[in-house]
Amino acid sequence: MYETIQSVHSILAYAALGLLVLASVNAVTGLTSKKLFTDKDLRLSLFTLIICHIQLLVGLILYFVSPLGLAQLGNMKDAAMRLTSLEHPLINIIALVLITIGWSKHKREESNNGKFKKIAVFYVLGLILILSRLPWSNWIN
Repeated sequence: MYETIQSVHSILAYAALGLLVLASVNAVTGLTSKKLFTDKDLRLSLFTLIICHIQLLVGLILYFVSPLGLAQLGNMKDAAMRLTSLEHPLINIIALVLITIGWSKHKREESNNGKFKKIAVFYVLGLILILSRLPWSNWIN
């Protein structure tokens, strides 16, 4: 079961990161070019939000069944264990909260520029946080 959940989490990570990069670039481009916030922009931002939330749920399940998650929480002297048991989950939850805040704030905006600005700021901040705490050694090998 652990290996299956880990595989799903890894595959979803590529999809979530790809969509988050795409939505962030789309929002920054829309903001700088002052274009209209269309249904395409709305759907891209919403689908990114949904995939990121699904990724979080799979990650939380993995955290509790993995030997590298909750079981290693007391092993903070080992940097690799600290990354997988504390830093990665905590920072990614914070990143997803920021992404969710950006989505919620964009809905209250009236102007197209304001909508793009809210998505751009919060999605980019979330992306930066996620990229800062990825277990790169697990992805590269």
